[in-house]
Amino acid sequence: MLNILAVLLARCLLVALFLPFSALDKLLNFGAATDQARQAVSGTVFAQLLILAGLSVEIICSAAILTGVSDRLAAFVLGLYCLITALLWKQFWTVPGFHLRGPDGHRELFWDFLKNFALGGGFLLLAFGTQAGGAAQFFAHPLLSSHPYSQGSS
Repeated sequence: MLNILAVLLARCLLVALFLPFSALDKLLNFGAATDQARQAVSGTVFAQLLILAGLSVEIICSAAILTGVSDRLAAFVLGLYCLITALLWKQFWTVPGFHLRGPDGHRELFWDFLKNFALGGGFLLLAFGTQAGGAAQFFAHPLLSSHPYSQGSS
């Protein structure tokens, strides 16, 4: 039972940013989220569609990871989502005068970028597993679940 709780806790921590917080923020502040999306794309309608797509990814994939239903595919999608959002919205390298050392008001953007990349890596690890052949197995059978809560013999 302790093993199941540890796995559930780890999965809850992994999706905690998305399911309750980021998804709720998009719902409560849809206009501000749309304005932020317009920085990467042109057009309000396309920006709104991106926000709705992101909201769907955050809710559906987080739920899949928590339940263990097609969790590997969900982790792969959330991994890509984290990497793409880092590249589109956390572009610390475009900020004039960005410095890693000394006074700089833009270092938070750098840490947000790294946080998204680290989360993306964590989700990809969940999708592919820890073995060398994990990625090939995933791409051969992307809809298989990892059965995170089964008490198999180890």
